[in-house]
Amino acid sequence: MLAEQINTFREMVTLKDGAYILLRALTHEDKNRLKEFYGAVTDDDLRYFRHQLKDDTVIDDWCDHLDYNRVLPIIALAKERVVGSATLHFFDGPKRHIGEVRLFLSKDFRKRGLGMKMIRSLIELARKHGVSILMAEVIASMSKVVKAFEQQGFRPQVTLDDFFMFPDGDVCDVVLMTMALRPRVDEF
Repeated sequence: MLAEQINTFREMVTLKDGAYILLRALTHEDKNRLKEFYGAVTDDDLRYFRHQLKDDTVIDDWCDHLDYNRVLPIIALAKERVVGSATLHFFDGPKRHIGEVRLFLSKDFRKRGLGMKMIRSLIELARKHGVSILMAEVIASMSKVVKAFEQQGFRPQVTLDDFFMFPDGDVCDVVLMTMALRPRVDEF
């Protein structure tokens, strides 16, 4: 059912500076666009990724094995150029009611409202998928990103000391944030 919904998902958004951006699901045909997008990532930004994105086989694998019921990736397109990528990760078993949100934007599309619009879209898609709780892990020193998630309804739950390790071995703290998509019902 989710695959049907995501295949038709298209959202045109207007940024605060008037730019028009199309949000839609990542498809197999986006492989080269995605390689260009991640190919432009600076070494400084690359430190924050969980995967080695300069290795084309990583992106090949993502695009060749799309499973929207496991990971739901949406991209932001300015004309034909990918300028943002957001993913909603689903879990199995006792965490099957939880989805994890991840987001990355091109440097020239940061601080323009695109991240907020992409998060909102993932929230709505998570609701349609039946997710009860969304979570996000945000680097603690990125206070503006923490505030942006708070503005969307996420709440900081805990700060995890030294939770993220950079490729060079340095560590930093991570804020674990959650958002309840369904009201908690305590019945008597």
